[in-house]
Amino acid sequence: QVQLVESGGGLVQPGGSLRLSCAASGDIFRINAMGWYRQAPGKERELVAGITSGSSTNYADSVKGRFTISRDNAKNTVYLQLNSLKPEDTAVYYCNAGVVRGRLQLEYSYWGQGTQVTVSS
Repeated sequence: QVQLVESGGGLVQPGGSLRLSCAASGDIFRINAMGWYRQAPGKERELVAGITSGSSTNYADSVKGRFTISRDNAKNTVYLQLNSLKPEDTAVYYCNAGVVRGRLQLEYSYWGQGTQVTVSS
């Protein structure tokens, strides 16, 4: 099996910064795309940022210029640097990974358990 464990959430004032981490472990042959999603109360889960195995990135318009996604393939870890945080960034943040595993080397999608980010004064 595969586990994704997130860390780094918390309470921060507007304008502040946080760094989220998500480490994958288990039966992993290779990890393809990884990403961060968020879900605010009463809203649908939305893509925040994604990164390919070759480190090409894409961002939601609402976070461009403020958030940065990166990955360390040797550690099977993806990061999200959140700067200039706004109250509307408050949400549970989830990481997602496309993991190639098993004898047939098929890709499966895995999710982390979520980490709360609260931006408030």
